Amino acid sequence: MDNINWLNREEMLIGKESINKLKNSNVIVFGLGGVGSYVVEGLVRVGIGNITIVDKDVVDITNINRQLIADTETVGMAKVDAEKARILKINPQINVASIKEIVNKDNIENIFAIANNIILNNATTIENSGTKFKIDYVIDAIDTVSSKLEIIKYCHDKDIKIISCMGTGNKLDASRFEITDINKTSVCPLAKVIRKELRRLNINHLKVLYSTEEPIKTDAKIPASISFVPSVAGLLIAGEVIRELM
Repeated sequence: MDNINWLNREEMLIGKESINKLKNSNVIVFGLGGVGSYVVEGLVRVGIGNITIVDKDVVDITNINRQLIADTETVGMAKVDAEKARILKINPQINVASIKEIVNKDNIENIFAIANNIILNNATTIENSGTKFKIDYVIDAIDTVSSKLEIIKYCHDKDIKIISCMGTGNKLDASRFEITDINKTSVCPLAKVIRKELRRLNINHLKVLYSTEEPIKTDAKIPASISFVPSVAGLLIAGEVIRELM
């Protein structure tokens, strides 16, 4: 693939220096659902050079209404496998690591180690095999509170940039998303839980995306969702990360 050609219009907008910064950036995306799959899409299509994707789930038929990687051909596939295949169709030259695991305190160190060494793990020739590569940004797009907290705490302790997505279910107005500090959030039930837990962990700040829209009440025990809300959240997160990386 001709990298200069496929990113030609982007280069006109942001310049070659920014293109190179993005190509040399190294990010992790946790969660490949309605939000995370669109985060990945935005990052890969902008020319991010190194990406690690983490998700334990397989594609379910009920994911088709909102998850970019979900269609009639990928139902039953591991999400990381479906996503990796899509990523490589967009940019065959990207370094991509896929990890099919649920994040917990026992495996988080290893996940970050794999992501940190993604260039070494993927490149065909490495002049200095002892070289270490830093992680530039982490995107938390998962639903499980315990896993979110493990990721947030790890990034806080290691001084790694992170943005965490709050709830996007039971919403219909995608224009109500905001990117702000966790302490400035309201309305969102997930944000309320995370605020409380971060106080317990003595973590004072966290960049998040959340919605100011009151959740729509349903009788269902799981969050309801629609195509155009989590997708917007994912692209907003991708845009925030890309602008910081440039």
